[in-house]
Amino acid sequence: MSRILIVEDETGLREGLADFFAGMGLGLSPAMAAGVQEARRLCAQETFDCILLDIRLKDGDGLDLLRELRTGSHADVPVVMVTAYGDSERTIRAMRDGAFDYITKPFDLPVLRATVERALKQRTLSQQLPDPRVPAPVRNGLVGASAAMLGIWKLIGRAATTQAPVLISGETGTGKELVARAIHDYASRAEQPFIAVNVAALPPSLIESELFGHERGAFTGAVGRRAGRFELAGTGTLFLDEIGDLDPSLQTKLLRVLQDRTFERVGGSETLPAQARIITATHKPVRPGVPGAVLREDLYYRLAVLEIEIPPLRDRRSDIPLLVSYALESGRARAVSEEAMALLIRYDWPGNVRELRHVIERAAVLCGGDVVDVANLPPALRAAAPNSEPRASEPASLDLHQNLAALEKSLIEKALLRAGGNRSEAARLLGIGRPQLYVKLDEHGLGTGKRVR
Repeated sequence: MSRILIVEDETGLREGLADFFAGMGLGLSPAMAAGVQEARRLCAQETFDCILLDIRLKDGDGLDLLRELRTGSHADVPVVMVTAYGDSERTIRAMRDGAFDYITKPFDLPVLRATVERALKQRTLSQQLPDPRVPAPVRNGLVGASAAMLGIWKLIGRAATTQAPVLISGETGTGKELVARAIHDYASRAEQPFIAVNVAALPPSLIESELFGHERGAFTGAVGRRAGRFELAGTGTLFLDEIGDLDPSLQTKLLRVLQDRTFERVGGSETLPAQARIITATHKPVRPGVPGAVLREDLYYRLAVLEIEIPPLRDRRSDIPLLVSYALESGRARAVSEEAMALLIRYDWPGNVRELRHVIERAAVLCGGDVVDVANLPPALRAAAPNSEPRASEPASLDLHQNLAALEKSLIEKALLRAGGNRSEAARLLGIGRPQLYVKLDEHGLGTGKRVR
């Protein structure tokens, strides 16, 4: 029989989880702890096969306990972190510090069951040693509470535990460099240089010199030795943005550097070590077999040992109010009117987060007060946003279900806006239960999927 420890300070939830795991049919015997101190005592008395650990506990921080477990007698025991808050900092830290997974309340019970089953399987099969690094708190600038962003934070945490190359893909303006910097900031190389190169911004004739450096007299204008970006990065991180724009001949040279972990300056014969961790990013298709792929197949597999795909903003509209609030922190205005926010949520944002930040900063300057209103938004946005849905007076279709769905989505958006993003309050305004609201959010692509608490 396997033992699972539930560390949760809410009595009803703790006991309910114990009943749930005991009745799962997996031969689980649950133990319960109301806080950090009791969990420490129980872990000193016996070894568990899985630990479900809340992050925010009345007598301490679950992340501190996680780090203790990773370096003690429970180093190889999978720990599933739990929180009621969507927090990029804590998610990344938890995954970087060795958490098996990170789930949010209210629980999706099938997902919770599947997570614990996977954890128990890993407990049986895994022989990995822990990575006991102490984290450094970093403000990474990534904002969001959607399931998509939670997934990105998990991947950042995983990527920070390895030195393998990472390829970040996503449309322009989605925040690829922010993700690259977060991986660097949470990794063991955080104190080393982070060197960023925008490949698309450099003429092809200069890229080789920029990357590898050159010796005096290597070409016209080379009046002295110059260190390249590989050399400047040292044992830190070299971030190559828009790698899809790299000339094919230079792709071959970069592949050789990744294979041999050495390079020479242009015009030189001295072999230098390439010690930097490589992170690349692109908005172009690069995966082999995809039409229009711009990278050599062998280079792609070298660069994409880990791959992180950032979703466009239109696919995580529930994050827009949070992004707006974050953008307002640096300006005079302090809020956005309900009507303006509705337009911001409906707009498709071809420029993604970068465009949204520009729009909010511009509107904050133009509003001349504390609240950004519709009139302060760009004309193109005011003209485009209402057309993303049929007008109620002139429906594009007479299909009853289609029009009811559009009305339902609109009411949910308004309730979320009025509730300031608080889903419990939005459910109360709509007159439905919170589990039902999560189902509707998933149906309309407005947030996380169905959860039950």
